[in-house]
Amino acid sequence: MIFRNLGPFVPIIKVAWEKTIAVSKLFCFLHITSTYVICLGVTAGPSMLPTIELRPNLFLFEKISTRFGKVACGDIVGLRDPQDPRRYLTKRVVGLEGDSVTYISDPENNDKPETTVVPKGGVWLEGDNKYNSRDSRTFGPVPYGLIQGKMFWKILPLNDIGPFWDK
Repeated sequence: MIFRNLGPFVPIIKVAWEKTIAVSKLFCFLHITSTYVICLGVTAGPSMLPTIELRPNLFLFEKISTRFGKVACGDIVGLRDPQDPRRYLTKRVVGLEGDSVTYISDPENNDKPETTVVPKGGVWLEGDNKYNSRDSRTFGPVPYGLIQGKMFWKILPLNDIGPFWDK
């Protein structure tokens, strides 16, 4: 009975429904893209100096290669902080599972090298700034599952936009 009086509003309802479906599809596309394909990441801080500046930078991280285990030594990755999963870190891959990694645990106080073997399912990550980086030297090998993506394109600042794999 209530639907009989909607006659003049039917075209408006159809248009509204079509727009709602289009917006829903857009949000689904964005969700799937950011979850499984590519995402934005902001980096700031001294841990990756001189490769990445102190000021905030915006990068694209691709997620496909990390899902298929195609991360190699030298890649810069975004990952969840092993000590605080609400935070994200950006570090360079130094060792993969089974690799023997030699590092200096406290470069400010001594030069005594230590060696460890990266366990199965783990990676060894370090910041490029050895003197000011909280990385695997602090919290040990990182489970591979914490890696969220591999950095490949710099977006901001605009004067430095472009591919990042050759840095």
